[in-house]
Amino acid sequence: MSKNIAVILSGGKGMRFGLDIPKQFAKLAGKSIIEHSIEAFEQHNLIDEICIVTHPNWKHLIEEYVLKNKYKKVTKIISGGSERYESSISAINAYEGLNVNLIFHDAVRPFVSNKIIESVVESLKHYNCVDVAIAAVDTIIEVKDGIINNIPPRALIMQGQTPQAFKIETIKKAYDLALQDPQFKTTDDCGVVKKYLPNEKINVVLGSLDNIKITYQQDLNIADKIFQLKTIKNEKKLHDEYYEERLRNKVVVIFGGSYGIGANIAQIAKDYGANVEIFSRSTTNTDVASISDVNNALKTVNDKYGKIDYVVNTAAILEKQPLELTEYNKILDVININYLGAINVAKSSLQYLEKTSGQLLNFTSSSYTRGRAGYSLYSSSKAAIVNLTQALGEEFMARNSVRVNCINPQRTFTPMRVKNFGNEDINSLLDPKDVAIISINTLLSNFTGQVVDVTI
Repeated sequence: MSKNIAVILSGGKGMRFGLDIPKQFAKLAGKSIIEHSIEAFEQHNLIDEICIVTHPNWKHLIEEYVLKNKYKKVTKIISGGSERYESSISAINAYEGLNVNLIFHDAVRPFVSNKIIESVVESLKHYNCVDVAIAAVDTIIEVKDGIINNIPPRALIMQGQTPQAFKIETIKKAYDLALQDPQFKTTDDCGVVKKYLPNEKINVVLGSLDNIKITYQQDLNIADKIFQLKTIKNEKKLHDEYYEERLRNKVVVIFGGSYGIGANIAQIAKDYGANVEIFSRSTTNTDVASISDVNNALKTVNDKYGKIDYVVNTAAILEKQPLELTEYNKILDVININYLGAINVAKSSLQYLEKTSGQLLNFTSSSYTRGRAGYSLYSSSKAAIVNLTQALGEEFMARNSVRVNCINPQRTFTPMRVKNFGNEDINSLLDPKDVAIISINTLLSNFTGQVVDVTI
């Protein structure tokens, strides 16, 4: 029986991405994009081995990933060429003479699903070549010299993705013929088979809208949201067993949890067997703006339970007023509690969370995306929380395996909102219990550096 070899093509320089490193090494949810791609095949039971084709300058990074993540299926890390097809040929040569199927996949498609991989492997039992594609959404036009030359029927058009898979003897034969052709132009691997082995049938299996190729910086924003939806299980509530298994005997510290979202997080965690300690100005006289208060709170919990698994910071105040009319002491209150407080909690929590590979959960507000009159202090402080979370997500994971995420709820029915906005249509507001459940789901997830949107 043929072995299934996943070939991760990572030779690109990513010049269009705007970074000083290739795009496959950019961070997504606390890991590089290529790590997510490798893990999709590492975790699939139909994949026997993984071969990574990369530029020689970045081979050391791949080796570091393999060691750090203990990838068992990565058996080869080989050098590619300056063109994509040269990387494919490099992999073909590495397995020449062996009874294998080669499953080529772009390193910058981190969302390839188990279903796609399974469909590709199954198709290889009946075909020598397999492509992955989705139906075209837009009308495709053929243009020559700025003029539409043809408009193919959209029903016949599909958008190609990866992986593309082949029996090794088929793809080798196609490239042997291509390299003899002086007019050979770079194309994808299925394109080579189609041109040089025109009688070879190429089966197409259905891809996924999520299976995007990350090419530009803005694609990372889309990828972040896809990652959340695939990982968070953004539902009102999961099975009781799910929470009991993951929360029982965990130690959760909540700053600002005397009411609203924080209080609901505390109650849910307690209901499923977690040990929860709440610190706030109103209940324990704990001020997150005071580093000593935060230090003392965390030390007390650690001394009591011997560990801390999760730290949640919901502490914040809202002063809805034009800046020119805001008293200076209130300005300092907002800055100290909303921003400095988050810094204090993060800095003090690290020493405890790194022992449990735990998570710090911050809270922002939908107002962070655009400052509005009357919200200058609140909106800007919440924007700072987003940037702090994203930066710490990389810092803490790289050094300490501590995850940092941020919840971004839309307007929520809390005492702070009622105080500032009075009575509103409750149907237009989020229930704090729903926000709390998504917060718990985030704590139980594996990603980091994410801003998790919670909408009605």
